[in-house]
Amino acid sequence: MSNGDIIVSLDIGTSKVRAIIGEMNNGTFNIIGVGSADSEGIRKGAIVDIDQTVQSIRNAVDHAERMVGIQISEVFVGISGNHIGLQSSHGVVAVSNEDREIGDEDIERVLKAAEVIALPPEREIIDVVAKQYVVDGLEGIQDPRGMIGVRLEVEATIITGAKTAIHNLLRCVEKAGLKVKDLVLMSLAAGQLALSKDEKTMGSILVDIGAGATTIAVFQNGAMIATSTLPIGGEFVTNDIAYGLRTLTDQAERVKLKFGCAYGPDAAEDQVFKVIRIGSNVEKEFSQLDLAAIIEPRVQEIFQMVRQEVKRLGYSEMPGGYILTGGTVCMSGVLTVAQAELEATVRIAVPDFIGVRDPGYTSGVGIIHSVIRTVRMRNASPAKKAANRPKAPKSEEEKPGIFDRMKKFFEDFI
Repeated sequence: MSNGDIIVSLDIGTSKVRAIIGEMNNGTFNIIGVGSADSEGIRKGAIVDIDQTVQSIRNAVDHAERMVGIQISEVFVGISGNHIGLQSSHGVVAVSNEDREIGDEDIERVLKAAEVIALPPEREIIDVVAKQYVVDGLEGIQDPRGMIGVRLEVEATIITGAKTAIHNLLRCVEKAGLKVKDLVLMSLAAGQLALSKDEKTMGSILVDIGAGATTIAVFQNGAMIATSTLPIGGEFVTNDIAYGLRTLTDQAERVKLKFGCAYGPDAAEDQVFKVIRIGSNVEKEFSQLDLAAIIEPRVQEIFQMVRQEVKRLGYSEMPGGYILTGGTVCMSGVLTVAQAELEATVRIAVPDFIGVRDPGYTSGVGIIHSVIRTVRMRNASPAKKAANRPKAPKSEEEKPGIFDRMKKFFEDFI
């Protein structure tokens, strides 16, 4: 991956489909384009209508293409849902190089070895994530490239999903005229972007509250160790507003985005708005305080369910607390309610890039960040550096020593 390389992520959610374009520039990446479209054909995070979903993907991608002036052909697609499962695995291989230096090929082989697990026929492996590598008994290694060893092991997490959900997602993207470069677990990608190194090491819980679902991801010792999805989100808040004010759902959504407040004491009684009641053309006036009385109980319920689910997973006390993200947490008062209901330290994570400074973009930007991070690790390996380094002229008197033999190995290998 070099300067000017383009990476596109696709986040297919219940309320929005987002296409985000990232570009490598002097070792860092910038967000250069964002496309967003209303999501049709998705219910509670699951695809229920292929054709509508395809059209939503096309609309989002077209929007992003017009913004940047390029044509998108390949995308990294985010995947989530209650069908996702995690499974621990262990792989071991012998280092293949003659000089016993561990390279990319050994990493790929040991991860492939970890993939050899028993799986039910209806499930499929999405990704293999290394928790740690072990070189000749030495544990706790994050990147063994360039190290010398005989035996390479990996402790890995196998991410699996339901074949039906995976193939329907791939089919939608392909029918939209796009090639899927890879599937990326959204909660893992969002966690790598939103959580600090200390939060991932000490133990933290990422809570992504979308429109149709809430995804919980538990991180500890630098890796994601558990995940779960609850079928509740911002869409339920919208429905409550529609019922409470007796108005149409689209009006309820508009009112929620403009005047929504999840914490009663923060709501302003003089902040008023009008909605048309169902069954009549008459407008009725309400205050933000009226709106908060509807929203607060539902938001409280969401965080109560999150707390119960985290307890069920067995991780109720985490030093890093909770990190919130997702479009629903933008609403005023959500943080205050979360702190009261979760009884822990809570913060909201927002991507630090121009054009996407909104919790709703965390997963999409996280996918790009995750892809670039993987490529950087490969490019930073000693084998790659040696291949790219200018070679010094060799005098006739020099006899081939170990450095010459290693140099010849790198030239042959690369």
